Amino acid sequence: MFVIIGFVVVLGSVLGGFALEGGHLLVLMQWAEFVIIGGSATGALLVSTPPAILKKIVQATLGAIKGKGTSKESYLSVLKLLFDLLTKGQKEGWIALEKHIENPAESPVFTAYPDLMQNSTLICFITDTFRMVIMGGISAHDLEALMEADIETQFHDGKKPGMIIQKIGDALPGLGIVAAVLGIIITMGAINGPADEIGHKVGAALVGTFLGILISYGFLQPLATNIDLNAEKELVIFEVLKHAITGFAKGLRPILCVEFARRSIPTEVRPDFEEMESFVKGK
Repeated sequence: MFVIIGFVVVLGSVLGGFALEGGHLLVLMQWAEFVIIGGSATGALLVSTPPAILKKIVQATLGAIKGKGTSKESYLSVLKLLFDLLTKGQKEGWIALEKHIENPAESPVFTAYPDLMQNSTLICFITDTFRMVIMGGISAHDLEALMEADIETQFHDGKKPGMIIQKIGDALPGLGIVAAVLGIIITMGAINGPADEIGHKVGAALVGTFLGILISYGFLQPLATNIDLNAEKELVIFEVLKHAITGFAKGLRPILCVEFARRSIPTEVRPDFEEMESFVKGK
């Protein structure tokens, strides 16, 4: 929602200021310039981006517009899921967890959290990590390194949509110049025409430069920053999982493991200890 509000403020400020100075908004409606800039930017995006990344760009853009993020309730659900798994593993042994890990979709432990089950990446991270623990032969240090490698891979993957959008944004001022040069070429072909006609064509050419700069710095660059920040926020929940599972691999009690995890939650959505303890123990 704030992304849309920001876009409206940018557009309203620019067009409003232009109108206050006596400019006519219809002069900016040079559809040929929109076609040149928009079409070339879209073509550059298709050339530079594999289909899988294009899909992620669409998802990341929609996520930025919707303003979705990990809420306190989601973190509490993750902590409780971890507490349930760790408690079961402590009381019944790691082998008792195998049926839950191998088929989480049919596990009463996992299906008790339908919102988390929708995040397939999160569930795979949990099951893959616990599978290593169940198999045995891996130290707490190596297990932590394995999870860090997974998180780092996800970090690099999550940065790609924002990076691509930023690169297209960087190219837009240049594409605006291309549109302006084409407009000047057209103007030179009508150099012997009336002065008002020449002025109109020069103005239309300059609109191309204006659009390229505005779309780049007013829309795409801020959107890319928002997507990058969202990608970083989404990784925090995996850090939470890492701290809890590593703690248990070191022999800590489940409640201490989820406390280690709680401390890694961002402060703006972090539950206090009493709230966390009451929730995970079902009090």
